[in-house]
Amino acid sequence: MKKIVYVVGGLLVPNGMSSVLSAKINYLSEHTNYELYMILTEKAGQEWYYKINSKVKWVNFDINFDELDTMPFYKKFIFYQLKQRKYKKLFTDYLMEIRPDITVSTVRREINFINDIKDGSRKIGEIHFNRANYREFNKRWLPGFVNKFITHQWVGSLILQLKRLDRFVVLSQEDYDNWPELTNKIVIPNSLSYFPNFLSTCSDEQVIAVGRYTWQKGFDLLLRSWKLVHEKHPRWILNIYGSGEREVYIRQAHELGLSVVVNCHPAVNNIYEKYRMSSVFVLSSRYEGFGLVIVEAMSVGVPVVSFACPCGPSDIIHSGEDGLLVENGDIDKMADAICWMIEHPEERCQYGKRARRNAMRFSQEEVMQQWIQLFNSLV
Repeated sequence: MKKIVYVVGGLLVPNGMSSVLSAKINYLSEHTNYELYMILTEKAGQEWYYKINSKVKWVNFDINFDELDTMPFYKKFIFYQLKQRKYKKLFTDYLMEIRPDITVSTVRREINFINDIKDGSRKIGEIHFNRANYREFNKRWLPGFVNKFITHQWVGSLILQLKRLDRFVVLSQEDYDNWPELTNKIVIPNSLSYFPNFLSTCSDEQVIAVGRYTWQKGFDLLLRSWKLVHEKHPRWILNIYGSGEREVYIRQAHELGLSVVVNCHPAVNNIYEKYRMSSVFVLSSRYEGFGLVIVEAMSVGVPVVSFACPCGPSDIIHSGEDGLLVENGDIDKMADAICWMIEHPEERCQYGKRARRNAMRFSQEEVMQQWIQLFNSLV
């Protein structure tokens, strides 16, 4: 039986990458003859947020890289070296013991040494971020030219490792074009592990946004845009769902006078029901790796208004057909697009129907066949 080792990192909290990886591993373990192995690095002994098929073998090296995020820079640099050295040894020993046919890296810390491990496996890298925002070194206390130099060196070393991979998988055609140095790249998008059998009526006076409460997701921009929407359509409600520090955005909504019409909810398990109760989905991200929440909303027949941020929305949304793309970061155009959806209920419903149909190309069955074809071609 052929063996595949997947590098996952952690499964402790809800996030897009862990959701996609766990669904992919479960699908392969249930629908193929491959034997699946999984490498974890964070907090051994803690309960996972995502369920993994019992047939999957796994190991947790208990490196705890997440601890580095709480350390000052000088301390982080020292402890990173120590953790990385331990990681490399445990990783190498594990592959030499398992002798997999394929090893899949998520292009994180292991990319620095995975090509040097002589275990005989074919090496695949799959990146869940876009190039423009990956390995960007930016410390406020350093001059700009120093940050740019370090970023240039850091990305340069990454490119050297990516060239050595058997395949490098990106999530969108837009990001594919961002890696001109590579000839081993292919596009395989993220997929939906669940495709609902119900639809939104697109008639409720509610708009939904979903994502972590972070700067990347641009909820600060969305709230400023919603201020303009609220002036024209005061009855409409904006619901935001996600994990993280939502108090920041609750406070901003209050300062903008939007507390009555903006609800900042925590993450929920029944997010598809929330899509069902909504008439428009909004993505306000400054950048994305892919933007799977767009596809989730579309699968329930909810049309999308999104910034044309790098990378993903332009690959998913057919602007003027199943949603509307607006210039990245332009809150006025975002407000105009949301208002257009509100003011054109018949067109909104048609957009939603087309969104549902177009989302089917991201079904798990369709996308996973692309992965299986890739694996089969290598072994």
